[in-house]
Amino acid sequence: MNDDPQHVHNSPEPAEEEASEPPAKSGIELAREALAQAKADAVKRGTLPGQNGKRRSGGRVVRVREPGRGGDPKLFGAAINELMASRGWEQRAAVGGVFGNWAGIVGAELAEHTRPERFEEGELTVAADSTTWATQLRLLSSTLVRRLNEELGHGTVRRVKVVGPSSGPRRTGAWRVR
Repeated sequence: MNDDPQHVHNSPEPAEEEASEPPAKSGIELAREALAQAKADAVKRGTLPGQNGKRRSGGRVVRVREPGRGGDPKLFGAAINELMASRGWEQRAAVGGVFGNWAGIVGAELAEHTRPERFEEGELTVAADSTTWATQLRLLSSTLVRRLNEELGHGTVRRVKVVGPSSGPRRTGAWRVR
């Protein structure tokens, strides 16, 4: 037994229990095992561990391209145009450009008193800040449709709907005097 006076041991030694259970692994040991497993999986797939997608092929290294990528670099504008075409966003982007350049399309004076609100199924809704400006825009609507189709492509805008200022709901029925 131990002659050290500070060593106090009251319970019997569990030598049999400790021998049957393996000691708990440290975090570093677990990480090493996970890394070894990942490397083994990569080798089974035919990729080189740590080489970001390079594959072994008969002793030579071949770069594996990601789907939808590759080829020569493109100019930013061309890449954006290609993306918009592939996603069907061309018309929406063009309409957004019209909204952003409203003053350039209709003129500064008309743009001060009108604003495009929405574009749905070939119909552009434009709000005017007074009935006078709404009337003016209605008179110019055929010219505006032609001008917008020059910007956006033939047949994009079929109609311009002009809405004037709203004064709230009107009462129906007979005339009322206050």
